This record gives sequence, structure tokens and C-alpha cells, in this order.
Amino acid sequence: MDFKDLQKKPRLLMEIELEPMQGDRFQPTGFADLGAAVYQGPNNKRMLLVESAQSVANRLEQTCLNGSGPRIAKDLEGLPYIVAKLTGVTEAETSSLVEAHRINSPYIISNSDFKESFKKKASYSRGQPLDWKKIAAALFYYDPNALLHGAFMANLEDGRVKVPRALTGFIEAEGVREAASGGVKNNLIDPTGKIRAENHDENVYGNVPYHRMEYTADRIVAYFNFDLALLEGYDLEPEARDLLVALGLYKINRFLSNGLRLRTACDLKPKGTIKMVSPDKFIMPKEETLLSAVQEGIKACTGKGLFSVPPVTEIITRVVQKKPEGEEARTETA
Repeated sequence: MDFKDLQKKPRLLMEIELEPMQGDRFQPTGFADLGAAVYQGPNNKRMLLVESAQSVANRLEQTCLNGSGPRIAKDLEGLPYIVAKLTGVTEAETSSLVEAHRINSPYIISNSDFKESFKKKASYSRGQPLDWKKIAAALFYYDPNALLHGAFMANLEDGRVKVPRALTGFIEAEGVREAASGGVKNNLIDPTGKIRAENHDENVYGNVPYHRMEYTADRIVAYFNFDLALLEGYDLEPEARDLLVALGLYKINRFLSNGLRLRTACDLKPKGTIKMVSPDKFIMPKEETLLSAVQEGIKACTGKGLFSVPPVTEIITRVVQKKPEGEEARTETA
């Protein structure tokens, strides 16, 4: 499929109403030293941030993982990304699909061979002007998701490569009211908490009462902003641009159909269908149609040499155990 209806459109703006899967209450995201983000809207309605842009970005990324990752879902095999196999004090595997800021992960960009390959592909040199089109092509070559979800490459040389998100989402609620409740953790052996296990002397014993704050709302809405002008500015090949659009829309569909259990007490579901705010005549394709478009896009981009070969770039990164000042780091296998 093509996206001619979206050509020369700066943004694709979407929204969809949500509601709790059961009952009326839900638990929003919480922030350290702040709690729930309640604020006054311009219409004087009490508003609540249910899910932040950062969290929705993570959840959109999760829609394309094989289980919890770090590898990609089988339906999307052929899409490039980087896998870092850690060796040293731990034997583990991570990837640019799950790491914060993707390719900027120190487990990835610290690998000297990969760093030099990326710099060459991006025509990057310290102290020299940046060629953003080549940087975008390099990111697309190694991991197209980095262009959708952004990458602040602070760990690359002088940290000048900063790519903003092309796909942003967040969830807000309006007309919110607190729903206070609570409970108690019971200790059936000793409610006073004086009887403790010999090897665990923590204050987690006894009966422990707790409070809980949930919310109800007149309306819960998920918003999505797809910055098409940003993608257009990278001057990618048409096949690359169409793949990114299809992949972004596919992730939104997957999130709405499978990813709305945000927390134990925040299980939401769509209330109706996606509303296209701009351009209002664009119709969101079905999930299976978008998956086919992504798969065809992967084939097209592979055929034009726009992806790394093989698509999964595997590197080995040796890790050490940080020690207190004055002590040498451990490098042997634990």
C-alpha cells in the first residue's frame, strides 16, 4: 500500500477514547516525589496524565518485540536492529529495541568496531558539520525504530546527534475525581511483627495498613502525533519513508489492541474507533493490512540495499563490575 493521502501533510494527528475494562476506577502513572499528575485544564476541568509520552513510547516499542525482547517479533524479522552480547561479569543479551535511546546505549555505542562503522555510514566527524540526511540514513540502516522513537546519542563523541521522536503518544483524562481506598497486609503468625526470619531482619513483618488512590473520569483519551514533516526532512528513499509510516501506524494499532493493560489497576479498552483529527479524510488501515505493508516494505528496502546485511548486527561488549574508588574493577566471569 502507499500513503499518497499523507504526502505533504506535516502531521498525522489521531485520538481515541478509552474506558476502564471493568468498573469506573483506574490508576494513573505516578512520578517520584509527585505522585499522580493532576492539573487544571484551560477549561477549568481537573485533568490527569494517565500515561506519559515517555511511557507510551516504551509501550509502542514493546508491540514489536518477541515476548519481552530483546529480539524482534517473528512477523517483523528482516527489520534491522543491533544485538549486544554482554560478556565478562555477566552473560546477557540486550538490543537497540529495548535499550534507552536505542543505538546510544553504552552497551552498543562503546563497541569500537560498531562505533566506527556507524560514524563512517553517517559521515560523522568530531567538530565537523553534521549531515542530517546521512545520519538519518545510517540510523535507518541499523535500526529504523530509532527514527520513529528518537535517539539522543550523548555517548557518541561530542554528543551532538539528537534525533527527536517522530511518533509521540500520551493518555489524558478530564473531569477526574479521586477514589480513595486502602487495605492491610496481614501477618497470620504475629501481627506485631516481632517474630522474624533469622536471615531477614527488615521492617516488612506484622500487619501493615496502606492507602490507595485511584481515579474516575468523565473522559479518557489517547492522543497520537506522527510527525510526517520530520520524516520528510530526512530525504529518505520513498520505500524507507513508506515503511516508517506503516510501521508507526502498525505500532499504534498493536498498542490499542494488545497493550492497554498499563498497570494492575489500569486496564483500559478502546471506546469506539480512532478519530483522525488531521488529515480528517485519512482512514486508519486495519492491523493485518499494516503488517502486510510493513513486510512488503522490509522486502523493498532490503532489495534497495537500505538495510544492514545481515539485518541483525551482533556485537560483543565486555562488561565489568564497578568497584568503590581505589579498587580495581572486576573483569573475570562471575
